[in-house]
Amino acid sequence: MMLHGLLLAASLSATDGFNLSQSCPPSFELTADNQCKLVTRYDLYDSLQNKGVGGTQTALPPRRDGFSPQQIDLGRYLFFDPLLSGNHQQACASCHQPARGFADGKALSAGVNGALGTRSAPGLWNVGFLRRLFWDASAGSLEEQALIPMQAEHEMANTPAQLLADLQANAHYPALFRQAFNTERIALPQVATALAAFQSSLVSLNSRYDHYAHGYHQALNEQEIKGMNVFRSFVARCAECHTPPLFTNQQIAVIGTPEPDGMPFDAGAGAKPGWEKLRGGFKVPTLRNIALTAPYMHSGRFASLEQATEFYSKGRGHAVPAGEDLLLHWHIWEPKLTAEEVQQITAFLGSLTDQSLLPQTPQRLPSGLALPKEITTNTHTSGATE
Repeated sequence: MMLHGLLLAASLSATDGFNLSQSCPPSFELTADNQCKLVTRYDLYDSLQNKGVGGTQTALPPRRDGFSPQQIDLGRYLFFDPLLSGNHQQACASCHQPARGFADGKALSAGVNGALGTRSAPGLWNVGFLRRLFWDASAGSLEEQALIPMQAEHEMANTPAQLLADLQANAHYPALFRQAFNTERIALPQVATALAAFQSSLVSLNSRYDHYAHGYHQALNEQEIKGMNVFRSFVARCAECHTPPLFTNQQIAVIGTPEPDGMPFDAGAGAKPGWEKLRGGFKVPTLRNIALTAPYMHSGRFASLEQATEFYSKGRGHAVPAGEDLLLHWHIWEPKLTAEEVQQITAFLGSLTDQSLLPQTPQRLPSGLALPKEITTNTHTSGATE
């Protein structure tokens, strides 16, 4: 304990104002062993998310928490810092912008030097509850997910050797890693853990829908309640895949979404050996903060929620390209929703917006680099010390 105290004291004196928070983000409680544990009203319920279509008072699945405040705060700095990219111009937050629901508002995300990817950037709210990450469900943990974009040529185009060398040579990061991990040398697993810790703190469970679910029925207007009823009905069947309270069942679904004009067919999860039956399949995304993350689907094919909702009413398999024999998910059929019902569902989806726990965007970064131009600084606070 004495050695840890000396290391921490040395870290604090060497960081020149970059002292990591000793408090947990809002909605997290600090335990005696310096872990942040999430507390939500959904913890009061014991019904399981994967039973039926999910009632309004349905328990959450297991979550990732238990990181220290220092690890979460270090991950926050790393998330916004372009030092993590090969050209020092691209941060995680370049494609996962807080103001856009931690997406980027583009059909296809752009990486270093404007390199265009093949899919849209998924939002990050509530990723601490998800069992698998990425559109094709190819990552099995937040730590694995955090490192893959950094090494992808069309994303951050970095290497582990350059990343660790840049962090170790920096004037501030070694001391910050000592605060978070009590270590003298920065290692790749620590980078992944810090980023996972920060992402696990991105919790959105305080929307007007949540107020309604917990008993305050005046939180939704008449149009939104009608939309919720259509959403949960056995006509639309939206809730069978987008199951409350996360509004995803965390499964891979083959729905036959069309690709943008000129784009080749994306096999999705079906590209993985042994998963051929899931050709054209993608992870069912959460609908939390969906009103902030247009355009929609894995390739940003639909510009609005109305268009995305209408897709399901146009007939089973209507957009599957010639030559593709996909095993479409059995929930995808022909609900034949009316224009009024589409508008009602869209209105309900707007009630899932909640960024009340938006973390604070750093005003300056340990690297000394500028924040990526895509990021708009917000005024929300997370209890972190700048």
